[in-house]
Amino acid sequence: MSVLNTCIGSVAAVCTTLAFVPQVIQSWRTRDLSGISLPMYLIFTTGVVLWFIYGILIQDWPVIIANAITAILASTVLLLKLKSIFII
Repeated sequence: MSVLNTCIGSVAAVCTTLAFVPQVIQSWRTRDLSGISLPMYLIFTTGVVLWFIYGILIQDWPVIIANAITAILASTVLLLKLKSIFII
């Protein structure tokens, strides 16, 4: 893999991972997850975990790191959503 490919992949990974930070912060602070789609977050989190596993299999650090962090962030929102549904 070329240096340019790695740089582009790394920047893309940082951007897509950081995109979840505002949602996690807002969800955590307000505990208002009424606008969050449970099926979307279930499917998305599953996909991110699979990308993480794929990154491990191909030993691609930008894919591994970005998806590990994104899985944590998406799981946080998903758990808050589940908590809001089942423990109100």
